[in-house]
Amino acid sequence: MNKIKIAIIGCGRISYKHVEAVVNNSELCEITALCDPSVEKAEEKMREYKEKSGMEAKVYVDYKDAIEHEDIQMAVIATESGYHADIAIYCLEKGLHVLVEKPMALSTKDADKMIEIAKKNNLKLGVCHQNRFNPPIQKLRRAIDQGGFGRILNGTARILWNRNQGYYTQAPWRGTWELDGGTLMNQCIHNIDLLQWMMGSEVESIYSQCDTFMRDIEGEDFGAIIIRFKSGSIGIIEGTACVYPKNLEETLSIFGEKGTVCIGGLAVNNIETWKFENEELNNQQISNEEEPDSVYGFGHTPLYKDFIDAINNDSEPLISGEEGKKAMGIILGAYKSRLLDKKVTFPIGDFSTLEMKNIRHMKID
Repeated sequence: MNKIKIAIIGCGRISYKHVEAVVNNSELCEITALCDPSVEKAEEKMREYKEKSGMEAKVYVDYKDAIEHEDIQMAVIATESGYHADIAIYCLEKGLHVLVEKPMALSTKDADKMIEIAKKNNLKLGVCHQNRFNPPIQKLRRAIDQGGFGRILNGTARILWNRNQGYYTQAPWRGTWELDGGTLMNQCIHNIDLLQWMMGSEVESIYSQCDTFMRDIEGEDFGAIIIRFKSGSIGIIEGTACVYPKNLEETLSIFGEKGTVCIGGLAVNNIETWKFENEELNNQQISNEEEPDSVYGFGHTPLYKDFIDAINNDSEPLISGEEGKKAMGIILGAYKSRLLDKKVTFPIGDFSTLEMKNIRHMKID
């Protein structure tokens, strides 16, 4: 089987995980082009790829030139969030499979267009919610599928982190409504994805309260969301970039009539509580991963394998476009609730982060 030839578009903060994932799946794929408006960043990533794999890739400032001149079957989009949709749509229309970093888009309309074009062109569209591949998360999902919780009553996602002002100053697109959103969209979306995936039900309604307490950004640096699912269960999300003096925790907790599980760790990768009425589940060996070197965890490598297997076998990846839209949709629903100052029901219709420019921007001194 021929290797899938990949163009990585965007060589910034997260790109090293994509290079690492390609190298770890070298029997399935290889990098043909590395693209970034900063040639220095693209060349740095090329050197990194060569050092780890012994192979070279072409460097491009314009990803469209790479697509025009190189043999590429798959585009990986790791640019600023606000550019994800336009680049993905261009690549899909050029016949490339697309794996896009979170969030897949900043509007429901753009997400729907990406999904539509991928289906029309019989292409795979995937979203990088890599924490779904954490072994403890996979184990939790299996317990849910086996009915170990009975009825799921509620779940909580807590993302208690610190992102100081320097983080935003270093990359001024962060925290803007045009290119990012606030901490819910940037920092919290992975755990929100895990929460909604575990609850196993569509969203019925959302109510949120958000504010910008400390950081000089357009978006929120603190957000709280209450979700009512159609099953009747309730989800609670607490996300902040203001914890003093550094990251405190990222925790996912699921509560059912017959089970309780809490997963924490640096990247939601350690089982902290595992209790079930079912003794077979209750007595399972609890094994945690080694501690990762960052909040990105180890999930990009199995994410790539899953996505490339989907291309080769013409199957659906675990995190398809439809799946990737769900967490993004919850956050846009929370923003709409904040804007209207009331509970909103799903589906929320066309909505984007740009509509938040109308929000009253409060600060607490």
